Amino acid sequence: MKNIKQLLMLVTTMLSLTSFDSAAGIKNAKTVSLKVSGNCEMCKKRIDAAATKKNVAQGDWNADSKMLSLTFDSKKSTADQLLKQVAYAGYDNEKFMAPDEAYSDLPGCCQYERRKSAVAAIEAASPETVQASVMVEDVNSVAGVETAYFGLKDALTKDDAKAASEKAKELFKAIDKVKMDKMSAEQHKAWMSLKDKLSYDAEHIKGTNELEHQREHFMALSKNMYELIRVFKASQPVYYQHCPMANGGKGADWLSMDEKISNPYYGNSMSTCGKTTEIIK
Repeated sequence: MKNIKQLLMLVTTMLSLTSFDSAAGIKNAKTVSLKVSGNCEMCKKRIDAAATKKNVAQGDWNADSKMLSLTFDSKKSTADQLLKQVAYAGYDNEKFMAPDEAYSDLPGCCQYERRKSAVAAIEAASPETVQASVMVEDVNSVAGVETAYFGLKDALTKDDAKAASEKAKELFKAIDKVKMDKMSAEQHKAWMSLKDKLSYDAEHIKGTNELEHQREHFMALSKNMYELIRVFKASQPVYYQHCPMANGGKGADWLSMDEKISNPYYGNSMSTCGKTTEIIK
């Protein structure tokens, strides 16, 4: 028993040192401590992983105090954005309640006692959409456009025409809200050439519940989003992926935050058809 305790102490020390090293590499670092519900070391792994982003944020949750020490690049993310990720992973915190579905998916030992709270409840979302939400959101960013696009892509992979229409509405609104006053000359030129094209396809997708028509416009939308993301860099790699069978055998492309293939043109019928052709960093 003594040897086991010593081993656990050693592992804990090593994890702390790793966390320190990771946090030390974060620029514009800001550190806050926040309450996050949870029970055990398995919870710690999940919470730390949800709050951690290479070169952007480092989370370190303590199972005894229930406090999350969060160090992040204040120019690339915010505490709220990272706490949303923690909530999407199934853990209530002092800012956001986890979606019921995410909480239910936790192992039995991790299902802490939930209490009614005045904090905001957030709706369920795909991991890809959550990941997109932590992009830089300063005034010259098109992060809102990118986030809505990835939500639309996710809906199409699930063959959910109604959800795709709703995400296209969000995309249409996000395009209209983009501010240009602090864009670089290159960004401004790119945005002016792409804005109307993006709006055109978003409008067509939001105006129908026919998957075939939505996917037809998603092809054009994805080509223009590719050009956009090449200029407005995301804070993490974006995968440009290709399905050779789509578009009548001519092939079609899309963008993803996940290297794993999830085909928006065939959905559940051939979800893994395709490959990554480029990684945009």
